[in-house]
Amino acid sequence: MSASRTASELNVSRETFEKLALLERELRRWQAIKNLVGPATLDQIWERHIVDSLQLLDLVPDARTWLDLGSGAGFPGLVLAIAGAARGLKVHLVESNSRKCAFLRHIARLTESAATVHEARLETVIPGFVGKADVVSARALASLVQLLDWTAPVLKAGTIGLFPKGRDVETELTEARKKWTFEAETLPSLTDSDARILRITSIESHS
Repeated sequence: MSASRTASELNVSRETFEKLALLERELRRWQAIKNLVGPATLDQIWERHIVDSLQLLDLVPDARTWLDLGSGAGFPGLVLAIAGAARGLKVHLVESNSRKCAFLRHIARLTESAATVHEARLETVIPGFVGKADVVSARALASLVQLLDWTAPVLKAGTIGLFPKGRDVETELTEARKKWTFEAETLPSLTDSDARILRITSIESHS
C-alpha cells in the first residue's frame, strides 16, 4: 500500500497527510538510534502502523478525549491526535519508556498535535481519567484479560475500549469472560484479514 494511495483511501486532508508523512520520516530517522518499532515493520510503516491506527478514529466519531495506553512510537495515539485535530480530539499518550516519550513529544511539537505525553506507568494514570475519557485504547500491549484488569475503572464509568487484536481474539475473549462480564463487538481490521478490533462496553466483574 503506497503512502499516496493511503491518503486517498482514508480521505485525509493534505495537511493531515503531510503530518503523517512527517511522522514516518522522523520515525525512520530515530529508529536507527532509538529502536522504536520492530525493524521488520519499517518497510510497511503506512500499512502496519499508520493505517492500522487511523482505522480506529471513526469507530467513535464523537470522541473528544482519548486515552492511549502503552503508546510506544505513537501507534495508535499519536496518529489519532494528528488525524483527529480537525474534530477537536485531545489524546493522552501513556508510555513509561523515556526514549519513546522523547519521540512522542518531538512529533507532537512538530505536528502541533493536541497530544499530551504521560511518562508514567499506566496504573498510575488511569485513575485520573475515570469519567473523563471517551475512549481508551491499547495496541499490542497485553492480553485482553490484562487490559480489562487495567482499564476496568474507566470502562465502568462509561469509557469505550478499543483494542486491536490478532487471530487469537476468540481465545482471548473466552479467557476474559472467565473473570469479567462485558459487551464486546468484534470489528474487522482494514489492514489484516486475520485481525479484529474489539469494542468493549458495559463491564462488570464476576466477583
